[in-house]
Amino acid sequence: MTSSDSIPIWQELNDESRIAALMDTFGNFHDGCIREIHVATSHYVDSKLWMHVDWPTTVHLLVQRQFHDPSAIELRFEEVVALRLCPPSPDCESIISDAACVWRDGILYWAENSRWTPDHPGSPECTWVAARRAWWRDASGWLGPDLRYRQGDEITHG
Repeated sequence: MTSSDSIPIWQELNDESRIAALMDTFGNFHDGCIREIHVATSHYVDSKLWMHVDWPTTVHLLVQRQFHDPSAIELRFEEVVALRLCPPSPDCESIISDAACVWRDGILYWAENSRWTPDHPGSPECTWVAARRAWWRDASGWLGPDLRYRQGDEITHG
């Protein structure tokens, strides 16, 4: 997706059939990787230095994979209730074999490991998100090493 590409429509993940369709469309995230995660809270400080606090948090995930149609997707989670980021250690690959995506008690859970469950969120250790609302869209134009959520802030080491 470049600036000249049309922006794909967000597909809401609000029931088991839509979750199953996403998992089928994206091959259960097989041979995929999390390229980027962006988190935004609704807290901020204005120009008068007053703190504004609101509870909603939004998370965007860009996931790329080694298959076509689609080869990358963007997941958007709103009203996030939990996020666990588990970066890979330097000597490990972080390739997704199969992901988990579960709708339970009004919360959508997504994890990069299919053995993960909301009942045992620490085992296996992996990145996961839990939110009240979620969507996905095709992001096949976002393959490669370029950052999409944050650009131009590379640190040069001297």
